[in-house]
Amino acid sequence: MGAPVSPAAYEALVARLRQAGCVWAEEEARLLVAAGGGPQRLAGLVDRRVAGEPLEYLLGWAEFCGERIDVDPGVFVPRARTALLVSAAARVTGPAASVVELCCGSGAISRVLARRLAAPRLLAAVDVDPAAVACARRNLAAVGAPVFVGDLFDPLPVAWRGRLDLVVANAPYVPTAAMALLPPEARRYESAAALDGGPDGLAVLRRLAAAAPDWLAPGGHLVVEVGQGQVDRFRAVLTEVGLAPSVVRDEASDAIAMLGRYPDDVAGGRYEN
Repeated sequence: MGAPVSPAAYEALVARLRQAGCVWAEEEARLLVAAGGGPQRLAGLVDRRVAGEPLEYLLGWAEFCGERIDVDPGVFVPRARTALLVSAAARVTGPAASVVELCCGSGAISRVLARRLAAPRLLAAVDVDPAAVACARRNLAAVGAPVFVGDLFDPLPVAWRGRLDLVVANAPYVPTAAMALLPPEARRYESAAALDGGPDGLAVLRRLAAAAPDWLAPGGHLVVEVGQGQVDRFRAVLTEVGLAPSVVRDEASDAIAMLGRYPDDVAGGRYEN
């Protein structure tokens, strides 16, 4: 329960947040009041928000695709535009699928896919950051999805090779030189490893694409998010590793999802049931 706040104090709080540059000042004020355990704690939360700390860290959660996702300080905060990635992944994944989310952060994508997909046979997530893994394990405990700590496919059981119907990842794709242009709350508070994609933003995505064909089942898909200006380069990457590329865009949210489909006609059938 939040601390009682007089109308005058609430309006002053909204004005302070708006002056600090919070676009949704009234909504943020409402959430901070609801989260505050008393006047002193509320004042501390407001001070931290005005200083630039992400609202999600102050609340301890983020709303994503209709789910309330736990978010710990330093863990990548799920963005609204990543809803396109989730929708694109769900559209190409049939019932009883085997699904792995890489670079999972809080596990938000897996949490939503667990609800949207028809009884996935397998759902698991991976992140290289132990803090993100701890957060994702809380978010995915209710759906029984294991979360592994390690680099991309490395910690997954070898028996899963060639058997995954969907590999989905919101991997880091910000070019290193563009990191300085990110909003201060992302640049100062989120893990750089969750954002920095190397010189052209595709360093992690290239490694992911190169390894994906060994893990995808025939007809399976790799689905990732990329930035504006990266589509042509990543399309070439997918083609080079043997995945058929396609692109889904949402102009309203400035979001781009790219898909790479592994062919059905795998020569000789790499793996036997």
